[in-house]
Amino acid sequence: MKLVLFDIDGTLMDSGGAGTRSMSLAFEEIFSVSDAFMGINMAGKTDIQIMKEGLKKYGLNGEDGNIGLLTDRYISHLRREIETPRKHLKPRIKESLELLSRMDDIFLGLLTGNIEAGARIKLDSFGLNSYFPFGAFGDDDEDRNKLLPVAVERFRSFRRREVQYKDCIVIGDTPRDVECAKIYGAYAIAVATGPYLYDSLVASGADMVLRDISELDYSLILCP
Repeated sequence: MKLVLFDIDGTLMDSGGAGTRSMSLAFEEIFSVSDAFMGINMAGKTDIQIMKEGLKKYGLNGEDGNIGLLTDRYISHLRREIETPRKHLKPRIKESLELLSRMDDIFLGLLTGNIEAGARIKLDSFGLNSYFPFGAFGDDDEDRNKLLPVAVERFRSFRRREVQYKDCIVIGDTPRDVECAKIYGAYAIAVATGPYLYDSLVASGADMVLRDISELDYSLILCP
């Protein structure tokens, strides 16, 4: 049995900047600061981590309710911004998810820095939610390295089955996705469909690096 956990942004899809725009609009609405996240590298980070970095940049408190305000307004803006015509799925994602979902003893989930409400909005815009009945999200813990245990426990509760970290496969597009898998002995697959080049993902220590998901050898999913 294998538990295959996908990242969202840069791995499954490109939201056409909807997430960044929505977070910036939320910040401007609440704090009257435009382009608040300019210069902040968001790749591989959790939404909460990014929000806290934005608050810190402008000397604002991240522990007194500001995160709750930002997340509420972020979700409100994201529902509109996700309708951008610039959004698109990464190559062969739908076909790969369909194939994986039909495999015996393969279970799909999420391991993403998105807060759950935002993740569901993004996935719903492409009709992908049904592939991912559970997962770990950025509002479960702002530290991505603590999300794999959350995903495993959610799987246990959802399926009433045990799974070991060594039987988990994390698929993402950044070195942070690789790290959050490897620290638990999980198998890390990196896809060069996000902001990081193929060679930098090789250097990250991923067990497998793909130029896109179409290169995935499914026999290795079954027995990595």
